Amino acid sequence: MKIHEYQAKALFRQYGVPVPEGRVCGTADEAAAVATELGGTVVVKAQIHAGGRGKGGGVKVVKSPEEARAAAAAMLGMQLVTHQTGPAGKEVLKVLVEKASSIAKELYLSLLIDRATCSLAIIASREGGMDIEHVAATNPAAIHTVRLDPGVGYSGYVGRSLAKKLGLASEQLGPFATLLGNLVKLFHGTDASLVEINPLITTAEGAIVALDGKVTFDDNALFRHKELPELRDLSEEDPREIEASKHDLNYIKLDGEVGCMVNGAGLAMATMDIIQHYGARPANFLDVGGGASAARVEAAFRILLSDPAVKAVLINIFGGIVRCDLVAQGVVEAARNVHLAIPLVVRLQGTNADEGRRILAESGLKLTPATTLDEAARAVVAVVKGGAK
Repeated sequence: MKIHEYQAKALFRQYGVPVPEGRVCGTADEAAAVATELGGTVVVKAQIHAGGRGKGGGVKVVKSPEEARAAAAAMLGMQLVTHQTGPAGKEVLKVLVEKASSIAKELYLSLLIDRATCSLAIIASREGGMDIEHVAATNPAAIHTVRLDPGVGYSGYVGRSLAKKLGLASEQLGPFATLLGNLVKLFHGTDASLVEINPLITTAEGAIVALDGKVTFDDNALFRHKELPELRDLSEEDPREIEASKHDLNYIKLDGEVGCMVNGAGLAMATMDIIQHYGARPANFLDVGGGASAARVEAAFRILLSDPAVKAVLINIFGGIVRCDLVAQGVVEAARNVHLAIPLVVRLQGTNADEGRRILAESGLKLTPATTLDEAARAVVAVVKGGAK
């Protein structure tokens, strides 16, 4: 689950991480009032779940309450397009108005799980204020990674050592180590999956401040944090993804034309890859899970068909835990309840696959059966492209 920058900074304050003074606003008049309280020179920042806001016009430094009002008025209600939003952009409903900071140095700092070592990884760089992917591609030596041993955890030595690599002054080593330790506490205390500050700045006075903030949480741990789901902003999410979450379906909207329903994340990735290989694009990632019921499959089918970009659907099920006959039953029920006006390709293998195929064959549905993944991918791409493949 993602949250906004202003919400991330509220968490930072709770855990003792310095952030600029500021407040979130929903109107231009509120922005002007906050700017007056903060002394006039402020930064107005659009609040959406995406990076690259500055390049899209979503971050403005202003020098008076009047300019703050004008900047907020221009941002609120706009469709802000960045490299992370896609061409449609995202509507700005709130802005964060913060006191401007005197920046001496910009750094990058993030915490995330390193799945290869099953440990918390701390990633830092002297080159803050820019995409870490760009830094990794152009100057990988500028990135420093520290992996915390789960049995040992964090110590001040780790923070001070990293601070030296980032070129901080001797008097800044202690404050940086404390800040980093507090971020580690935040990460574990909220079951976060990512904590990122870009940039983390040093000011002209030598203070270390989180000028930006990004925090995402592990959805599987939200039951332990009753307060965190309240931070969820549904306006930032695709309606289909919201509906999918109600049925415990793993769904992510993509930009293609082939709807995919698969069980298992690995098989789903392979299915999307082979669709791309044969010349079409997947419209979504959809994993119905290992224990999918007929009702759950029907819900997944409805979500796929609600996407106007989908020109054909590929159902690829390997029955290990899930039974192919239950999947087939769910598909038939969904097709009868929803007007099916696009081609459907179905591949069933594994537990009760023969029974599943029988159910589909006797359903009267217009569909194309397939035995192998390669055959299924070729068939769905053929109908999308309008010719044999």
